[in-house]
Amino acid sequence: MELIRTRAYARAGLIGNPSDGYYGRTLSLIVRNYWAEVVLYEWEDLEIILSQEDRSRFGSIAELQQDVRLHGYYGGARLVKATIRCFADYCHRNSISLHSRNFSVRYQSNIPRAVGLAGSSAIIVATLRSLMQFYEVDIPLEVQPSLALSVETRELGIAGGLQDRVVQVYEGLVYMNFARERMQLLDGMEAGHYESVSTELLPNLYVAFSHEAGEPTEVTHAPLRARYNDGDSRIHLAMKRFAEIADEALKALHDHDHLRIHQLIDENFDLRRSICDLSPTHVQMVETARRAGASAKFAGSGGAIIGTFADEAQYRTLSEKLQAIGCEVFRPQIEASPSVT
Repeated sequence: MELIRTRAYARAGLIGNPSDGYYGRTLSLIVRNYWAEVVLYEWEDLEIILSQEDRSRFGSIAELQQDVRLHGYYGGARLVKATIRCFADYCHRNSISLHSRNFSVRYQSNIPRAVGLAGSSAIIVATLRSLMQFYEVDIPLEVQPSLALSVETRELGIAGGLQDRVVQVYEGLVYMNFARERMQLLDGMEAGHYESVSTELLPNLYVAFSHEAGEPTEVTHAPLRARYNDGDSRIHLAMKRFAEIADEALKALHDHDHLRIHQLIDENFDLRRSICDLSPTHVQMVETARRAGASAKFAGSGGAIIGTFADEAQYRTLSEKLQAIGCEVFRPQIEASPSVT
């Protein structure tokens, strides 16, 4: 029996977000400490096996309330199901024949939910990789993020941007340009311009998150999108500056100017705070890290932060202060998988 096992990893937006959904530019990196894994094997029927995240049994009504707050009314099974349909639709549109064998598929994930580390898109990317392998279909690398995004935006009606899927497909550290003039239509889907960047250029990085601080991404992004669409000049100017910050950070990496990167990360957060109504718990995480001498910004939509630190002594202080407010702190493992080219 052919057994296919694929993974996709968590990610952290290093700088430039949230401009990725607004024709901006970002730098993002993979976080291999956490992953979603899909196991697929030939079976008599096409079967999607539910995981722990798809549970319908709870210890109390309070536990159910917390589960819905973090996960919504559905777990990851709908992501797997929608990915299968979108993959099949893509193959049909592009005249790719699929064999008639069926399969059983299951997933598991240890990516913290609703803290901005892209757990949902990791399930989708891992599922897409398993389907490509099972059916021996080679989807161009630059198309895969757009196909993964369509699973949530077109199929499930979930708001999202390309950034998470791009870095989860390419892995490592990726610079992304989503400017209108750099967007291109590939296999019927929009794709930006993506460049892999050497991880050896990075300064010391940490990531921290709090399970208690998690909230659905739409809490932040829905009002931001509405203001952008209404032509709010503050939002448009902020998105322009976010993109400039990403370009300046890329130059600072190549110049080995870690102090400048520290400054730009802090500016990125300060700019976000000036246009968004942020959770006090999320802001506390950033301010706590800054008091330890580190830089800090959101790694995604909130609940996780990323930043730079100077040395081991500062990292110990940073860890102690963040752990004291209920955060888990770690150094991200970034190196790309040898299977990704």
